[in-house]
Amino acid sequence: MTKYMDYSSPEAQFSYDVNKSPLFKKDHQNLINILGVNQLNTLDDTSLLDIYLSKHNFVEPHYHQNAAELVYCISGAAIVSILNPFTKEILSYRISPGQVANVPQGWWHYEEATKDNTHLLAIFNSPVPEVVLGSDILKLTPSSVMAKNYCMNENAWIKTTEKVKPGTYIGPSCLERERYSPPRETQFSYPPYYYQYQPNPYHYRQCIPKTF
Repeated sequence: MTKYMDYSSPEAQFSYDVNKSPLFKKDHQNLINILGVNQLNTLDDTSLLDIYLSKHNFVEPHYHQNAAELVYCISGAAIVSILNPFTKEILSYRISPGQVANVPQGWWHYEEATKDNTHLLAIFNSPVPEVVLGSDILKLTPSSVMAKNYCMNENAWIKTTEKVKPGTYIGPSCLERERYSPPRETQFSYPPYYYQYQPNPYHYRQCIPKTF
């Protein structure tokens, strides 16, 4: 183990109840709990998100700038879709209990539940899973920048994205949901947590849908 700490200390933690660490809650069927080094201080380059989804709900498009993600299906079923930045393809993988999909570090991706009571475990090779959300990109990038770069009418863009809320996490975001702030000991301050944006140098062209 490469983590240096006093494992004989009474402050060393070796167990934790993830149910007590909510990251985001849309409703009682769609929520995410988090476990990282801020919750369990003996973790070493490992963290996870405990994800519950009902049918046709998504973990919104996003990427993790500091970790790869292994998505394991515990119950229900989901489609994990990944943008491969090398082939410029959207790759979609259907997973059911006992199956996994792997998302390399920094790759744009999203998950959709195809059954009710879907339970996914997202495992990261980092003590804290950082993230950049699609909803944040859409809402925090100035409308003038989007309009000028992509030859759009700025007012039309503002109108189109007016219902998008930063920190959506679970979509569709048109429904009311509850939001949780992180525990005080975490490094995050932007609800549900703060990201240090490190956009990846993607060079996009038209993606060719491909489903497995």
